[in-house]
Amino acid sequence: MTQLLVGILLVAVILLAMGVIWLATRRRTSADGDFAALRHDMQTALSSHSQAVNTQLGQVLQTVLQQLGQVTSSLQEGLSSSGQLVSQAQAAVASELRSSQEVLGRVGKQLGEIQQAGRELSQATQTLQSVLGGAKTRGSLGEVALEALLADALPRSAYETQYRFSTGAIVDAIIRAGEKIIAIDSKFPLESYRRMADSAPAASSGSSSPEDARKDFFQAVRKHAESVAEKYILQNEGTLDVALMFVPSESVYYELLMTSDAKLGRLDDHCRGKGILPVSPNTLHAYLSAILMGLKGMQVEENAKHLQAGLAGLQSQLDSFAKVYDTLGGHLRHAQQCYDEADRKLDRTRGHLEQMAQGSLPEAQLPLKALEPASKD
Repeated sequence: MTQLLVGILLVAVILLAMGVIWLATRRRTSADGDFAALRHDMQTALSSHSQAVNTQLGQVLQTVLQQLGQVTSSLQEGLSSSGQLVSQAQAAVASELRSSQEVLGRVGKQLGEIQQAGRELSQATQTLQSVLGGAKTRGSLGEVALEALLADALPRSAYETQYRFSTGAIVDAIIRAGEKIIAIDSKFPLESYRRMADSAPAASSGSSSPEDARKDFFQAVRKHAESVAEKYILQNEGTLDVALMFVPSESVYYELLMTSDAKLGRLDDHCRGKGILPVSPNTLHAYLSAILMGLKGMQVEENAKHLQAGLAGLQSQLDSFAKVYDTLGGHLRHAQQCYDEADRKLDRTRGHLEQMAQGSLPEAQLPLKALEPASKD
């Protein structure tokens, strides 16, 4: 807008300068009248240009005022929208801050609970380690686990815990398979396994090597298996020629399967050679399932024997009934014959009586034997 005003002023100045130059270059031959006329014309022209400039300035000013009003209105609307956006942003930020504080509070609480649980777990682990420190306690836990597996897989009449042999030896459990029993021992030497498990990190500190610890584990399990075979495989007391050695941990059972000796071979094969079958919780469940199927088969066989005996008794009773029935049939046939004979004699006697009643005598004297009761025949 300022450039437009400057342009109009420049045009007016140029026109004025041109008029002055034109007046200066003309000859001064004209009279004062001509100069007055020229001055009048210049004043008229300047007045016209001044009016035109004023008109244009008014239009420009009006246009500028309109545009300024529009700009002011747009700025006010923009400021109002910006204020609303700022208010909304502040509210959103405040809400997010509150949510973040709540989340941080919950996280802090959960971290506290996790730390407390970690401390309790550590205490429980220490307590469990102290509890499991003794072989008797570990044996008791193995007995509890064994009894739970037996209770889940077999009926109560099919097994017995803490069974005593005539030798005085007490086995943890037995399974009854008909007239035979299978002994199960749960006192596995876990201490040797713990030493073997701890030997790997201790090898760097100069302690016993893992190879030596594995050899000790082999010897401990071998001796325990031989002891189980000696105490619990007693065929004169009705045991089978095998016994089960319960290993209460799958990891320990895996190490047993993987352990071998250069002279005696694999530990599992050596135990089986002594009649001892090492079993873990999973494999024992499989053995018990197979034994349960065998017990059911034996029960079916026993029921079949009872059924066969019952059928034999029924056959004997049927034969006796057939004899009685035949005898009864003979008596009934004889009675029928006697009845028919008596009926005929009764008919003849009735005929003779009718003749006598009519006043005529029979042609021949009726023998006395005919008048005798039919039962005497």
